[in-house]
Amino acid sequence: MGRAFEYRRASKEKRWDKMSKLFPKLGKAITMAAKEGGDDPSMNGKLRTAIQNAKSENMPKDNIDAAIKRATQKDIASFAEIIYEGKGPHGVLVVVECATDNPTRTVANVKSYFNKAGGAVVPNGSLDFMFNRKSVFELNKSDQFDPEELELELIDAGCEEIEVEDDTVFVYGDYTSFGTLAKGLEDLNIEVQKSNLQRIPTSPIELTEEQMLDVEKLLDKIEDDDDIQQVFINIA
Repeated sequence: MGRAFEYRRASKEKRWDKMSKLFPKLGKAITMAAKEGGDDPSMNGKLRTAIQNAKSENMPKDNIDAAIKRATQKDIASFAEIIYEGKGPHGVLVVVECATDNPTRTVANVKSYFNKAGGAVVPNGSLDFMFNRKSVFELNKSDQFDPEELELELIDAGCEEIEVEDDTVFVYGDYTSFGTLAKGLEDLNIEVQKSNLQRIPTSPIELTEEQMLDVEKLLDKIEDDDDIQQVFINIA
């Protein structure tokens, strides 16, 4: 069938593999949000954000509805949100955000990933000064708004900066401004494609391609773990 067919098949398999790992994480975020603040997105901003992010990754509606429904089931596990910090190969600093029903299992796994990569988990708070926590909103670039004017409109809501990359507009603010920025964009009738809290490195480092291969091996192991929700590193 030729190389083109093989390429398409490999591309599809890679996409399916990504979805098989991503959808459970998105579903867990939806379930946690619904259990915490109720199953009505209009009354639960955290759930509304989780659903919005799931839709941005093309998660089917049936999966989203099932994740919300799971929050009302009596036997649903209680998830704890835990953060681990570590040092990886070549001086890379890593912050791992988890949602787990078994912290003992999760910490053992996370320590194992770092140890096998020649790194180590460090005490929580050790890396706080190496990352800034930011609210980040992704918008589709549109003729309906001007990024510079939008920045002025959102200053009172906590907007610190707006960046444009290709067809995407990024709105940044302090992590404490997430709710006010979300409401500000909603009041302006601007559709948000994706939003979350990110940890942005204060002093990002540069690595060679060869060094990046070592780091990517560690990240692949971490990101394959169903208990891990987000991973942040200090690479430029």
